[in-house]
Amino acid sequence: MAHKPSCAARIRATAAAENRALETTVASIAECCAVSRLRAHRLARGWTLRRAVAEMLQLCALNGISQPGVDQDQLAAWEKGRMPRGKTLDLLCRLYETDAQGLGLAGSYRPDMPTLVPTRPAPSRPAAGPPVALAAADPAGEAIEAYRRALDSTLASTTASVTQLEVLDEQVMDLRQVYVFAPPAEMLLRLLRTLEEVRLLSGERQPATVQVRLSEMIAVLATLVADALMKLGRLDQARMWYGTARAAADDAGGAELRSRVRVQAAMLPYYYGPLERAASLARDARLLNRGRATSTGAFAAAAEARALARLGDAEGARHAVRQAIDLFDRAPVGSDDDAWAFPRRRLLLYLSGAFTALGEVQEAHRVQQEALALYPDRTGIDPALLRLEEAMCMVHQRKPTEACELAGSAYLAVPEELRTEILGVRAMEVIRIMPARIRETRAARQLGELLALPTGRT
Repeated sequence: MAHKPSCAARIRATAAAENRALETTVASIAECCAVSRLRAHRLARGWTLRRAVAEMLQLCALNGISQPGVDQDQLAAWEKGRMPRGKTLDLLCRLYETDAQGLGLAGSYRPDMPTLVPTRPAPSRPAAGPPVALAAADPAGEAIEAYRRALDSTLASTTASVTQLEVLDEQVMDLRQVYVFAPPAEMLLRLLRTLEEVRLLSGERQPATVQVRLSEMIAVLATLVADALMKLGRLDQARMWYGTARAAADDAGGAELRSRVRVQAAMLPYYYGPLERAASLARDARLLNRGRATSTGAFAAAAEARALARLGDAEGARHAVRQAIDLFDRAPVGSDDDAWAFPRRRLLLYLSGAFTALGEVQEAHRVQQEALALYPDRTGIDPALLRLEEAMCMVHQRKPTEACELAGSAYLAVPEELRTEILGVRAMEVIRIMPARIRETRAARQLGELLALPTGRT
C-alpha cells in the first residue's frame, strides 16, 4: 500500500538537509512509499497535482506549444499506471527533466521534440546582510507591526497544508472510482465522511486558491451524494444536495465544473420529472461549455438529446445527438473507470435513451449492443438500463411479451444491493409506453407485480 504524502515530505526534507541529488530522492520515495516513479518525481519536488499541471501548462506557454488536455485527474491516473500519449509523454519528460525510463513509463524520449526553455529553478535564499540598527521607539509603528505579525500568524494557522490537500485529493479520486460499482447506500457514508473533512477546512479562513480547490471538492462530493440519494428514491434530499453542489461549483467559479454539476443534476428530473427541467439543466450546461470539445460538452448535449426526445422534439433531439457525437470525437481521451468521467459507453447509454424515445429502433439497438460490450464485469446499473431500453424498443416493435420478459430478467440480474428505486422506475416505463389494452396482458401484469415487490422479496 502506498504511503501518505507526509512520508515523501520527510524523505524530501532529509534529502535537502543532506544535499542529495534529485534522482536519488525520487528513487528513495518510489521504493519507500510504494508509488510509481512518475508520482515519485512529483513528490520529490513537493508539488501537488494542481501544481504539476500548472508547471506543465507554463512550460507549454513559455515555448509556444499547444497545451495538452491534461488535468489533475488525468495526471493522477497516469501516476497509477495509465499510459499517456506520445506528445504528453514528451512533455512529462521535459517537465521532470528525465526520460521515459526515468519516469517508469514504457517507450523512450523522442529527440524531435522542439527545444524548450528550461523551467526556472527556485530562487535561492538571500544571504544575511549586516545587522540593521534599531530605530527609535515609535508607538504607532510598533502597533502597526504587531498587527501585521498577527495577520501573518492568522494566515499561517488557517492555511491548509500541501499534504492535507493532497490527501483529500486522493480520497476524492478513490471515492469517484469506487462509486462506479459500489452500492449507493454504502457510498453515502463514505462520501459524507470525506465531505466533513473538507467542510472543516473550508470553514476556516483560507487563501483564495485553496478555497477554490475545497469548493471544487465539495461540488464533486455533493453531486455524488445527490446521485446516491436519487438512486435510493430519496428525491427531496437529492434535489437539495444537487442545489448544494451547484452552489459549491459556482463558488469555485470554473465553467467546466459548473457545467458538469448541472448536467449531472439533470438526471433527477429525467428519471422522475419534470422532463422540461431536465432539458433546461442540460441546455444550461451546454451553454456554459460554449461549444468547447470536452467530455462535459458531449455529456450536456447527449443529456439534452434524450430529454428532448422524450418531450417529443425530434428535430431538436437529433441536432443534439449530432452535437454530442461531434464534441465527444474531438474531446481529449479521458478516464473510463471514474464516476466523474464520461467515457464512450456512457455516451452510448445516453444516445440509446434518445433513439429509444424517438422510436428509431435500429439505431437504438446498434448503440445498445456497442455500449454493453464496453462495460466491465464489475459495474453499476448502466447495463441494466440499456437492457430496459432494449425492452422498450421491443414494445415499439409490437413484441410486448418479449419486452416484459427481457425487462424482468434485466431487473433481477442486478445484485439486490444495487436494485434501487431508480431501476424500478425505469422498468415501469416499459409498461407505461404500452397501449392500454396491452398493459392488461398476463406478461405486463407479471412484470408489474415483480416490480411492486419490495427489494429482498424478488
